[in-house]
Amino acid sequence: MPPAVLVKHLQVSYGRQPVLRDLSIEVPEGAFFIIIGPNSSGKTTLLRAMAGAVKPQQGQVEIWGEPVGHFSKKALARLVAVVPQRVVTDIPFSVQEVVLMGRSPHVGWMGLEQPRDLELAMEAMTFTNVAHLARRPLPQLSGGELQRVIIARAICQQPRLLLLDEPTAALDPAHQVNIMDLMAQLQQERGLTVVMVSHDLNLAAMYGEQLLLLKEGKTVQSGRPADVLTYELLEQAYGCPVLVDTNPLGQVPRITLVPKRFLGPPF
Repeated sequence: MPPAVLVKHLQVSYGRQPVLRDLSIEVPEGAFFIIIGPNSSGKTTLLRAMAGAVKPQQGQVEIWGEPVGHFSKKALARLVAVVPQRVVTDIPFSVQEVVLMGRSPHVGWMGLEQPRDLELAMEAMTFTNVAHLARRPLPQLSGGELQRVIIARAICQQPRLLLLDEPTAALDPAHQVNIMDLMAQLQQERGLTVVMVSHDLNLAAMYGEQLLLLKEGKTVQSGRPADVLTYELLEQAYGCPVLVDTNPLGQVPRITLVPKRFLGPPF
């Protein structure tokens, strides 16, 4: 069986500025795959290329062996769901209406939901613990509630591949863990392939089965957290001192940033 995502010699530029440079990676089916790296390293662009939202100058992205550009928008949306980094919240829709939008790739030509669509929307809201908010307008939600609603919409889409762009970035620690646990549950219980962009190295270490570390549009390293999250590679990518030891919760790396005041007097 082909991998869920295969990226081959991908090059993407915005104008004259190259963002991804001859990038090749493979995401196995059913993996929890997390993309990390400093700002402007190409993480979001790579995610958008996987979603078919970016046209590369060279190379291609394949979804289960088929070039992403060969899919119609509707056919691709039946396979791939995207949770963006920023969500428009000033729209006069209820939570249930937003979640039902995930059914659009599956509804008939008249665009009318059937009882099964409503049933799937309720299942998705229950799974993400927002069913009690079904009638609440979107602008009245907290950050954590909103993120779970957008994930519920993606689940309602019934994809095989879920792409998330920094889903925990604006959340407090409790909500961060809640979202990450939710992603792990989707991957383990429903067999989804999860690809996520994250700036949180410790969350990536604890949840990611495979990591991709990018810098300036190129791969620094990919593989298991222990192979990627070394102090040599992290200092190379981020340009700042870090301490890497073993997390007391398990055999995964723990990363601590080292402020200048702990480095001692300058030479």
